[in-house]
Amino acid sequence: MSLFSGKAGFVTGAAGGIGRASAIAFARDGASLIVADIEASRAHSEETVEMIRKVGGTAEFMPVDVTRADQVQALVKKVVNTYGTLDFAFNNAGVLVTGFTADLEEADFDRVMAVDVRGVWLCMKYGILHMKANGGGVIVNTASEAGLVGTPQASSYVAAKHAVVGLTKTAAGEYANMDIRINAVAPGAIATPMVLTLPKEAQDVLMDPQPMHRFGTPQEVAEAVIFLASDKASFITGAILSIDGGATSNAQSYNPALSPSN
Repeated sequence: MSLFSGKAGFVTGAAGGIGRASAIAFARDGASLIVADIEASRAHSEETVEMIRKVGGTAEFMPVDVTRADQVQALVKKVVNTYGTLDFAFNNAGVLVTGFTADLEEADFDRVMAVDVRGVWLCMKYGILHMKANGGGVIVNTASEAGLVGTPQASSYVAAKHAVVGLTKTAAGEYANMDIRINAVAPGAIATPMVLTLPKEAQDVLMDPQPMHRFGTPQEVAEAVIFLASDKASFITGAILSIDGGATSNAQSYNPALSPSN
């Protein structure tokens, strides 16, 4: 028996990176799933679906804006109507805006909060409402190394990911008696499009604190997601699993060059 035989769920932010790798891993281990991402990512999301089908998995793409409650509700209904069950949800959609705290535009700050916090909360809310009425389930959220420590020039993202950690821990305690487990992964510097499109100087800032001095891979994060969502983690809830090459186990180096000069 595969880990997820007969089980179904959804992955948000599945057009690439950690979301794509995790969707493929769920399908590889027997799950049926809805691949969710914004409409603008349709081509990449359909590529994810094709990759899943090539490994013998079952998946469909659904365009979803996770900041919209009606679209998140429709996502949950789509999974249930298509596969008859909602056993897991991987709430992975997120955006990053960089810049010194005082230099951020309000619109950029609000966008990060809308996608990375409100989006995760909405996916948790409607996932939990279904799960508690139907015998339980598992939720995994994407936090970040930035949800555990400060990161220069990423204050809105840091604030958002700290909020994801708080949402995860609080909800895990609230719904543990309903057979709903809720955990989060906290990736460090992972070779995703979000990271690889940053300037080299910004990439170095992410990698420098990691004792394992390399980028992690989306597949390495995906394996942790699969573990937390599986019955192998049946007594784990409210955990934040760092996947960061040891970065948060060490004090981050202070570099005066990263502070404003005027």
